Formats: sequence, structure tokens, C-alpha cells
Amino acid sequence: MEVMRLLEIEDLSVSIGGKQVLKNFNIRINKGETHALFGPNGTGKTTLLNAIAGVPRYTVDGGRIVFKGQDITHMSMDERARLGVGMAFQRPPAIRGLRLKDLIKIINPNADAGAILKKMDFEAFADRDVNRGFSGGEVKRSEMVQLLAQQPDFVMLDEPDLGVDLENIKLIGDAINTLTQKDKRPSSRTKSGVIITHFGHILEYMKADRAHVMLGGSIVCSGNPGEILAQIKKSGYEGCAGCSTCPV
Repeated sequence: MEVMRLLEIEDLSVSIGGKQVLKNFNIRINKGETHALFGPNGTGKTTLLNAIAGVPRYTVDGGRIVFKGQDITHMSMDERARLGVGMAFQRPPAIRGLRLKDLIKIINPNADAGAILKKMDFEAFADRDVNRGFSGGEVKRSEMVQLLAQQPDFVMLDEPDLGVDLENIKLIGDAINTLTQKDKRPSSRTKSGVIITHFGHILEYMKADRAHVMLGGSIVCSGNPGEILAQIKKSGYEGCAGCSTCPV
């Protein structure tokens, strides 16, 4: 029988600038699953995504990251990207002198740049320098354009709803559903994802299968996204610490 697990993190400890942020962190994400991460600032959500992506300034002190059955803990960012790990950063940089349509072709020479730009209503930005002078919502759409070109097997999004108006958030939600194959039957999906969100707005426009609350660098509660969000709204993040945690 085919192993359905796409990503498994075992006892992962990560530090940045000499300060440990994650300690003995564990999570499992199967093929076709999309997980949402909630939690206050500073609890390790962004650190987790950057550690999975392989951003060099995040130091793995212990544990391992297994993707598609391979230990990628100490692989470079480009090696992980070629394996199928993709990420939309919370505050990506502007790239002077590189047009967005040219970046699409660098990411994937076979990508249909026109179709991708049209899907994100972004044709007018094709000849613009990547993210240069873009508004918050435009930067988020630019990140989605790049992910749609890459077509990763595992997509990570750090607050895709931050600073985004209702019109843009629907486009972003639709793109996430495309990236995670929500148009297919659950048994046919092979791509997975994890989304960080503070307020849950994006969950109104894309489908998540599970949600987790992080506090102090660890998961303290897991379950149905709608129920988790309702609990947060009712009792705050600290109220989730005492809930019955489902296996992660």
C-alpha cells in the first residue's frame, strides 16, 4: 500500500539568532491534506515554515524533517524546492530589474504565464519588476502567481490574508484551492499545504482539512478548522491550551 504521508516532522528544535523557538515539535501531514496554523505572534509559526523551506538563518538544533520519505533536514533551499516544497513569504522582497513574466519562466519554463497571470487578474503587472511598488494585496497575488508557476507538491503560506481586501482574498483563496487540488476528489489529491492565519479570514475562501493552535513553540490543540476558530474567538488562544488535543 502506498504511504500517504507527505511531510513528517519529528522532535524538531529550531533556533534563530541563538534563541530557541521550536522545541521537540511534531506534526504529520498526509498527501491531499491542507492544515491551518493559528497562534499569537512569536509562538513559532513562521519559524516552522522557514525551517521546512530551509532558510539558512534558521538553525535546526535537533530532530528531522522528512518529505516524500526523504530526510531533508539539512538540504539547501533550492534542493527542497526542486523536490516540491514551495512557500509564499509574509514579506517578500522587491527584485529590481526582474520582470514578473520573466520570473515565471525562470521558475518553470513550461508554465503558461498568460493563463497564470489571468487567473490572478494580474496581467497588468507582467512587465513590472517583481513586487516593486506593489501594494500589500498585490504582493500577495504576486506570490501566488509564482507558486502557480512552480506547482509545488507541498505549499506553505505565511498569512496570505494579511493586509488583503475582500476582492483579493477571494482570488488568493481560489489559487490556494487550485494548488492543493481541492477541485479533485479527496482520494485523488496528492498535493498538500499549510497556511498560517491569525484571524481565519482566508478559511472562508479556501478549504482546510485540519487546524492546529501553537503556543510556546508547540501544538497545544488540533481539530476541525471551524471548531478551532470558534474556540479561539470564544476563549482566545490560551483557552485552547486545555482542550483535548487530537493526534497531529
